[in-house]
Amino acid sequence: MDTILIYLQLGFEHILPLGFDHVLFILCLFFSGDNLKSILWQSTAFTLAHSIALALAMLQFVPVSSALVEPMIAISIVFASVANICTDKLIKIRILLVFLFGLIHGLGFAGVLNELGLTEGQYFKSLISFNIGVEFGQLTVILAAWFLIGKWFHKKTWYRRRIVIPVSTTIAVIAVYWTIERIYWG
Repeated sequence: MDTILIYLQLGFEHILPLGFDHVLFILCLFFSGDNLKSILWQSTAFTLAHSIALALAMLQFVPVSSALVEPMIAISIVFASVANICTDKLIKIRILLVFLFGLIHGLGFAGVLNELGLTEGQYFKSLISFNIGVEFGQLTVILAAWFLIGKWFHKKTWYRRRIVIPVSTTIAVIAVYWTIERIYWG
């Protein structure tokens, strides 16, 4: 039980407070939808994908190069935030793109988990607990954003113009900076 609790906490902490890049990606998902259901569908696709990539990387079926993965994570955030700026419609292909981005983010989680290590003899328990902790962190971000902003303003005519576009633009600028930083100063 100690292993489960430790890795749940490590997974959660990788999102809140340590995973600012992952928080921004989750906020991109949040600002792409106009209702909580569509946001949660995207989050589910993202979680499924990062769970698969994390497991494959930790089992060493997929090599993890942080020099490649970290800039790709930043680029995925740029893409998701720009998509929010360019369209107010949630197109079906977005779920596929979110899934693909989840694979990339899962490799990022694997890099972190490789640094932390997994408990000897409790490999799968540690891996699953970490991933559940990450999911709890993501759901916390989504629900906090929903109760602070979405629930009250998402139906307002000015919501997209005054909230979604400025926030998405800010996220895009940060992610472009991260992309450059991770490529050149990695």
